[in-house]
Amino acid sequence: MKKRNISAGFLAVVLTAGLMACSSVGSEAVQSSAAETTAALVVIEDNQIPLYEKPASSNVRQPQASGSVVYNNSKVLLDASNSGQGYVMLKYTGSNAKIKVQITKSGKETYTYDLNARDDYEVFPLSEGNGSYSVKVFENVTGNQYSQAFSQDLSVTIADEFAPFLYPNQYVNFSSNCAAVQTGAQIASGINDPIEVVSAVYNYVVTNLTYDTAKASSVKSGYLPDVDTVLAQKKGICFDYAALMTAMLRSQNIPTKLVVGYTGSVYHAWVNVYIDNVGWVDGMIFFDGTDWQLMDPTFASSGKQSKEIMEYIGNASNYQAKFLY
Repeated sequence: MKKRNISAGFLAVVLTAGLMACSSVGSEAVQSSAAETTAALVVIEDNQIPLYEKPASSNVRQPQASGSVVYNNSKVLLDASNSGQGYVMLKYTGSNAKIKVQITKSGKETYTYDLNARDDYEVFPLSEGNGSYSVKVFENVTGNQYSQAFSQDLSVTIADEFAPFLYPNQYVNFSSNCAAVQTGAQIASGINDPIEVVSAVYNYVVTNLTYDTAKASSVKSGYLPDVDTVLAQKKGICFDYAALMTAMLRSQNIPTKLVVGYTGSVYHAWVNVYIDNVGWVDGMIFFDGTDWQLMDPTFASSGKQSKEIMEYIGNASNYQAKFLY
């Protein structure tokens, strides 16, 4: 027999009909039925759905090389124990001065990184979700010629789709005691709406930082943002702005992607943010070529869709994402 879900309204109708029926057989029956009905009433509050679980101060997820799933040879150690959380950790123990890492999900772009640490782990995200990944490490031979030192295929199932965009990694590197995280916690203090947290972080960064044109003209391949240095110097390039905002938002439990790709013909970095009941908002924080801009997010909190924001998001030519960090 199938069970039926009985609504509160339907139950009230049934109870009312029962009372009316009892009234036709005498006042005692009515009194008895009313007493039974009153005794059965309980207060049942509607369940609240936890949407944005705001941390008390900050929420830094610490990557771990826990050693339960390890692949290695004489030069490289790959710890894939937490691939289900959206990241792997690599350690190089050889003597070559210049090391490259390539991570490729089947059918997707190849992500190429420098492996900078020696005898220590670095964190690399599995940004493209579930599937088959190839992890390769290369040693420099001469110029831009490299020899493969390690290769391992992984089958990845990520338990939490947002995890890769909440953990720190090589491109968005932060820890619980870093100044960027502590400043982010101060900015977000007392704010319970994720849209307002995004807005507060954005306003802080664009008010306190200036664009570093000298750095933009001299920056070299392999550059990685140091969010605390950017915060202290109060200036940076688009990569720095995006990394700092991403670190602050992730530490406030807001899934955030640092996106590298093209706006028009310009190679650029911007920020995508996940908002409950809306999903990923592409280019929520973006650079228009002159200034950083925050898209009008009122449609997300009020349910109304701004014509301007929808037209921008709907125009695929505005953003050509290539890599997600």
